[in-house]
Amino acid sequence: MNQPQLVPATELAQSPRRFPGETPEYRQARNALLAEEIELRRQIERVAEQRRALPAGGLVPENYRFESIDGPVTLSQIFGEHDTLIVYNWMFGPRRERPCPMCTCLLSAWDGEMPDILQRVGFAVFARAPIERMEAFKQERGWRHLRLYSSVGNSFNRDYIGEDPAGDDVPGLNVFTRSGDQVRHFYGDEMGFETADPGQDPRGAPDLMPLWTILDLTPAGRGKDWYPKLSYDTAR
Repeated sequence: MNQPQLVPATELAQSPRRFPGETPEYRQARNALLAEEIELRRQIERVAEQRRALPAGGLVPENYRFESIDGPVTLSQIFGEHDTLIVYNWMFGPRRERPCPMCTCLLSAWDGEMPDILQRVGFAVFARAPIERMEAFKQERGWRHLRLYSSVGNSFNRDYIGEDPAGDDVPGLNVFTRSGDQVRHFYGDEMGFETADPGQDPRGAPDLMPLWTILDLTPAGRGKDWYPKLSYDTAR
């Protein structure tokens, strides 16, 4: 399939917008940044297309059994009406009194998007904590839409997150597809500490954290010494 010929980003990056008091130097630098933003958008599109074109992944070795607040459920059942299921591994294992603040920050953002996400795909949050503890924190945090499942007692985390059942928690995101009775792995995030560039946080690309997307728009960026908390003394 022939790809369309794209106009060079530097030609597209001639914004007609002008802000009160901006200088010619600001406009020149802003247009140069706009060209880079256009190239980034194009790269995101190319990566997404390449991801969608991945060959069929491996068959899931077993129909893992999880615990929901309503009782036992299998991986294939968690798909619901969809043929695609996204799974996030929440760092809330048996060694933790409280869940990971970073995971919780991410899930809080996704909770608000979940009514829209669930129109297109299934979405589940797995953790090794007992389901009662997961649901209690869900109520504490005010989550309304996330679907939580305990993976305690199965090998899912070890098989798909690379997590030692007796060790520390590991965050992870995986995508599965279902065709008839067959469930296959489609995609898993693989960008961690070993792939990080010097001076940068290890993260995926594109970054799934809405928090960082917002802070990256600011002069100070995401900072070097700040980390989300599960609660704050005062609202700012």
